Amino acid sequence: MTLITLLQAAQQPAAGGGASFWIMILLLFGVMWFFMIRPQRKQQKELEKFRNELKKGDKVVTAGGIYGTVAEIQERSVLIKVDGEVKLRVDKNSIVRDYTTDAQASNDQAQQK
Repeated sequence: MTLITLLQAAQQPAAGGGASFWIMILLLFGVMWFFMIRPQRKQQKELEKFRNELKKGDKVVTAGGIYGTVAEIQERSVLIKVDGEVKLRVDKNSIVRDYTTDAQASNDQAQQK
């Protein structure tokens, strides 16, 4: 008789264990959202805003690492002047960075030397 009672007691979960488990799971998802998903969404919104505010003459870098100056902007694509008269049409989503400030800083350093 005692063996059956012990087996039944071992199979029953401890009281309150289920609630604390769900609280820990919810906290885990909350922390994951706060440290991983939220910053990524913020970065995506900033990049989308940057792409929508592109204007002629901006110096940009594409996802493939091509540096150029914006020559023409259309709804889905951008024409960038790469070197001399070489122009490339790239998808607007492939533009990842503005290097206008980087280019100005390197020009200032070159002029100081």
